[in-house]
Amino acid sequence: MKKAVQLFPSGISIIDSAWGGLYRGGTYLLVGERKTGKTLLSIQFAVETAKQKEICLFFTNTRPKDLMIQAASIDVDLEHYMNQNLIIVVRVAPPPEPTQFGNRDDYLSEYLSDIITVVNQYNPTRLIFDEITPYIEFEDLGKLRETFSNTFEQIEDLGVTSLLSIREPASASTQMIFNILNSYATGVIQLSKKTDANGSTKSGIIDIQPNIGHTEGRFKAYYSIEPYKGITTDFKVPKTKEKTIEKTQEKIENYIPLSEIKSTTQEISIPNFYSLDDFKLILNNQIAMYKTTGQVFTLASFKLASKENRNSSLTINQLKNIIRISTEKKDKICQVDEKICVLLVKEDPKSISDFISKIKLNLPSDDPTEREVMASDVYFNFLKVSDAFENADEMLAKLHFDVKDSINTPSS
Repeated sequence: MKKAVQLFPSGISIIDSAWGGLYRGGTYLLVGERKTGKTLLSIQFAVETAKQKEICLFFTNTRPKDLMIQAASIDVDLEHYMNQNLIIVVRVAPPPEPTQFGNRDDYLSEYLSDIITVVNQYNPTRLIFDEITPYIEFEDLGKLRETFSNTFEQIEDLGVTSLLSIREPASASTQMIFNILNSYATGVIQLSKKTDANGSTKSGIIDIQPNIGHTEGRFKAYYSIEPYKGITTDFKVPKTKEKTIEKTQEKIENYIPLSEIKSTTQEISIPNFYSLDDFKLILNNQIAMYKTTGQVFTLASFKLASKENRNSSLTINQLKNIIRISTEKKDKICQVDEKICVLLVKEDPKSISDFISKIKLNLPSDDPTEREVMASDVYFNFLKVSDAFENADEMLAKLHFDVKDSINTPSS
């Protein structure tokens, strides 16, 4: 980056108290449903920039007059900063409907790329896009990934910090879009609303989650929207990590939290899981048994898509546990690098398809659509023993040469 990576005040109280501010040249996502206060929080961010005598570009699809009215509701004279060219409001036209444009993705791609032209024109230090959701609804997610990364990496290289407002994902497709943006984001600020008896939203929970840096970690607090004050929180800087845990724990009668139970320092072995050396020994024995008795077995390998191409939040540890509970007692499991190997002892030809079905059913979600999204991130390959293999190393080398099938499309 042209400017050193450093923290600066954001105007968002919980961020400034917990993290000490935001990173110069970072990209942050502001996530929430409508009327959760995303625009008001964006205004506070812009005003803090102006108070530091730096320029903030404010992209919006609402009228500048409406934006000024919203600012006035929290006692901010937005027009004053606009007249000083410290907050530059750029009104953006809504994207066309898919039926109105030959290739909508090309249009959206040009739209995002044009942000760089405006940035070069005004040389801001901060950028707000309230909200960016309609302009990232690509049909081709690969094109979205390429366009978004190219655009905002250039903006980051100029030392500009971006705050991108986006609606809460409401479907599998919008979750995939969010995951792509999140894979390039420095952090996420999430607003979850609480609706009162009259249907109005005046309070909720703000959740700040770091992806890169901000080693202080994740924090949550209640927030409220107060007239002439804006968004305020009840967040207090914890004196120690231990006290923070005590403050946020829920008290449940006759139960105690696991955090109060001292763990043993002794390493606990997980049934069915073996070290690589032990797994090879077992595999060699199975190969020898096959050559003498003809007992067939199958070796399967699983891996996750790379983080930048992942559509869900599934982790390798979750996948290990899912595979463990999906196997039979006689099956053997081993992690090799970033892959998980399973020795399926059962000879039944249906064992592979049944095994895959169990894994998909055990994915950590009650929503079938979300499970399908997770399943698209898991890739597998399998290999049946044959006379061509003399030892475990040969089978593992052959199996791990290429992993190309998603568990949504198992090999036959």
